[in-house]
Amino acid sequence: MSTSGQNYVAAQYAPRAQDYVTSAVHSGGEDLDQIEAALRGQGAARVLDLGCGGGHVSYRVAPHVAHVVACDVTATMLEAVAATAAGRGLGNISVQQAAAERLPFAEACFDVVLCRFTTHHWQDMEAGLREARRVLKPGGRAIFVDVVASADRTLDTHLQTVELLRDVSHVRDYSLVEWVAALARAGFAVEGVTLRRLRMEFPVWVARTRTPPLHAQAIRSLQDGAPVAVRAHFAIGADGSFDIEAATLVVRAG
Repeated sequence: MSTSGQNYVAAQYAPRAQDYVTSAVHSGGEDLDQIEAALRGQGAARVLDLGCGGGHVSYRVAPHVAHVVACDVTATMLEAVAATAAGRGLGNISVQQAAAERLPFAEACFDVVLCRFTTHHWQDMEAGLREARRVLKPGGRAIFVDVVASADRTLDTHLQTVELLRDVSHVRDYSLVEWVAALARAGFAVEGVTLRRLRMEFPVWVARTRTPPLHAQAIRSLQDGAPVAVRAHFAIGADGSFDIEAATLVVRAG
């Protein structure tokens, strides 16, 4: 990520840090349960929570591992994570400000890399994946979780458009095919993929990102005018609430 791109994302999320710490969508979910289960019994592991946001991955796995580095581009997000970790007595969580594309860590210094709902903000997804592979020990495990786009171009266009209107720091939700190919190029072997549908409650969804009212109205206009197939795929409700699909990709460093 360029310095200007890094600063832009940080500026967008600086006022929202506490919103993400308290977000019900981010603080729970079957994907988070899956991550915690995968880390149980790894008491000696050093873990990187890449693009930690509100820190929910860090809080879940910290009791099971030796140390967690919560890394994010937004300083205020890291301040909120550090304060929350201290309040919960999680002394093995430290924070580090950095962009995913330029990590200030030595090669092969982590046993596990975890990355949840952040890749769609990266300016250069493949550079971020290469960095994740570089700092992971050979044979180490990584788990990536993010919204995935449909291979259908109409559905993809709708999703990317509403995501960008809602949050101008959005870059792209990638398709599962794009994910698997990019991971392979970065040196990862995919061991498992779990797909889940998540319900986005529209009022909460736009409030969390403090979406300007004009943009929220534009999203609702797009939804109202969307083809029947689009409305059905996303299960768009009368209030604008809708479903998205998220993938949990469990991979190994080659």
